[in-house]
Amino acid sequence: MNFEQVQYMNKVYLLIGGNMGNREEQLKHAIELIHNGIGNVAKVSSLYETAAWGKTDQPAFLNQALLVNTHLQPLDLLQHTLAIEQEMGRKRMEKNGPRTIDIDIMFYNHAVIDEPSLTVPHPAMAQRRFVLEPLAELAPDFQHPVHHKSITQLLDECTDPLPVKRLK
Repeated sequence: MNFEQVQYMNKVYLLIGGNMGNREEQLKHAIELIHNGIGNVAKVSSLYETAAWGKTDQPAFLNQALLVNTHLQPLDLLQHTLAIEQEMGRKRMEKNGPRTIDIDIMFYNHAVIDEPSLTVPHPAMAQRRFVLEPLAELAPDFQHPVHHKSITQLLDECTDPLPVKRLK
């Protein structure tokens, strides 16, 4: 075996969400595409419903957190998530606007990545309850590599007033 060719599995936490069309079916389809194109979807959180954040005059979002095991490197992972969004009809027309699907990279192992096109951990996650609630279900003790706090601690300290409702 050539040890230089061994690829290690990366643990990635994604947050998927959408507020257009049949939201639950969109999330199921996204999970299928992620599993087929990115890697093994090892864990899936419950569905969470939240009022729109930022631009509030739109339908509520459904969100889910995923743990995915992948061989992809961070920028390749980003390209794959963007391709899935595009395949599912995502149109980036206005910031925080309605969308069929949104796939955000929350964590990539315990790495801190600061590239022009990718920042991981997601920079605003600690201020967004709709991100922390599903993540806390999957990985309550995961240590944020920048804040050095668990997801549970970040959720306890989160001041985001938007209610997050666990559906199923």
